[in-house]
Amino acid sequence: MRTFSLAGSRGSTRRCLRVASLCGLMFAASAGLSAHAADTHQTKLLPIQVETVVSGLNHPWSLAFLPDGAMLVTERSGALRLIVGNRLQKSKVAGVPQVWARGQGGLLDVVLDPDFAENQAIYLSYSEPTAQGGRTAVARARLVRDGSTARLERLVTIFRMSNPTSSGRHFGSRLVFARDKTLFITVGERGRRERAQDPFDHAGSVIRINRDGSTPADNPFADGKNGLPQIWSIGHRNPQGAALNPQTGALWTVAHGAAGGDEINRPEAGRNYGWPIISYGVHYSGARIGVGTHKDGMEQPLYYWDPSIAPSGMAFYTGDLISAWKGDLFIGALRGQILVRLRLDGDKVVAEERLLAGKYRRIRDVRQGPAGALWLLTDDRDGALLRITPNGS
Repeated sequence: MRTFSLAGSRGSTRRCLRVASLCGLMFAASAGLSAHAADTHQTKLLPIQVETVVSGLNHPWSLAFLPDGAMLVTERSGALRLIVGNRLQKSKVAGVPQVWARGQGGLLDVVLDPDFAENQAIYLSYSEPTAQGGRTAVARARLVRDGSTARLERLVTIFRMSNPTSSGRHFGSRLVFARDKTLFITVGERGRRERAQDPFDHAGSVIRINRDGSTPADNPFADGKNGLPQIWSIGHRNPQGAALNPQTGALWTVAHGAAGGDEINRPEAGRNYGWPIISYGVHYSGARIGVGTHKDGMEQPLYYWDPSIAPSGMAFYTGDLISAWKGDLFIGALRGQILVRLRLDGDKVVAEERLLAGKYRRIRDVRQGPAGALWLLTDDRDGALLRITPNGS
């Protein structure tokens, strides 16, 4: 389905005490404190308030909420940060694995174990250094907190992609737990598009493993005869957003195309999603990709963008705080610096609204918070954690 837009983000924007806010942001970044600069924006359905809760983050990539209201944020350079009481703690979380912080690589996603209350386990995806270059890897560790400090213990790497390379592109790296507590991992094709069609190569695939790194018996290639046992689906370019549909429990992903062809998919066991044989975009040179948009045995996207929006981060909104958005799907975008809201009818996208265009830099991650606010991370050397609530709430 070709993209279309119902409304932009050109509504009235109030900049309150601009100079004072900028000074406050600088002070907060240096002091490790929160910065509460807020703007109001008119969207198609309601006015919203966007508050800068924390600034001074170094290319933040992912956000996870802890049960007591604290938050974990990954920085691509390799730091895991703790936010308590909406304040960025000065001390970085200790015990994080070494990362290959080049290009798009580094410390990437972070998620909590489904049984975190009992085991305090978290999972990190990252580009792991090797003699051949970097590769997407996933580690599990126990989070130990002592007031404003935290550390990781018992860290073990539970997944390493095959065939590391020196390319700094396309690590994928989103982590999503399924309802059965198996772990989905998205892996990009590392800039070598032909790898996405090889079922004996982890590149360009969605991976499904158990929490200890073992292979679920019902994986499509579990016996290893027709593909690597960890692979769930193939033919993906660089999926940097993933989430479970709350209505069905199915995994949805959003992946970067080239100059066009960003696409939303619902990866199913053993299916091929086409890259680089089929696509709705073209190469950066303008050349055609593969054979066109369709081929027997390859799946069609649920939705696509042409030209590209460079999507990263995905969240289904299920809260009551912003009731007008309940049931909608949100996707961050690096190009155009937008937040995309998609209205759904089952598995069909029926409307699109582009929010906050150019207001808050590149949007890297989107999460729904425990109280129903929508939270964003902006990808910049002075990145920020933003909170969206209804104006006046």
